[in-house]
Amino acid sequence: MRALKRYDRRGFTLVELMIVVAIIGVLAALAIYGVTRYLASAKTSEAKNTVGAISRAAAAAYERENAVSQILGDGATSAGTNQALCDSAAAVPDTTAEIQGVKYQPSTATGADFDSGTTTAGWRCLKFSMTQPIYYQYHYVRGASAGVPGAPDPTATGFDAAAIGDLDGDTVLSGFARGGNVVNGQLVLATQVHIDAEFE
Repeated sequence: MRALKRYDRRGFTLVELMIVVAIIGVLAALAIYGVTRYLASAKTSEAKNTVGAISRAAAAAYERENAVSQILGDGATSAGTNQALCDSAAAVPDTTAEIQGVKYQPSTATGADFDSGTTTAGWRCLKFSMTQPIYYQYHYVRGASAGVPGAPDPTATGFDAAAIGDLDGDTVLSGFARGGNVVNGQLVLATQVHIDAEFE
């Protein structure tokens, strides 16, 4: 007679299963943190890129030579050209409450949001506009700070471009700023964007 062999059908113990569940839990937590951080970083890149673009627009506006429109008589001479920073622009949107944890769609109506200003002041002078939804309130201020804590204050001959936001809607604001000053007739921009409370 043949002897029947019993095969060892040993399963996992409770301790082994608990260790596997714990490892999966730790990996899931790390993945969630990483994805959350990645999404927040993607949102803050909007502010960094836009503040850089505003400061470059201010530099380009300063480099343009402006001349007063005149009608000259025979033998008369026109006024000389000059270089000047654009005067301050209205913040877009008007309040930070409009971007608390949500996006704001800038208005494309004539004279509204990024279409406001004149040839010497505001967003029109900078030739800067945005039409896509934004997470931040954007500022351009001539001769004063835009209010980002810790950012270098421009002198009376400088400007400050800034983004202020509240990505998580907890009323704690984050800020990004880059300024510039006119030194010996040349506009000198800050070397990098100043960041305060980046992921708030």
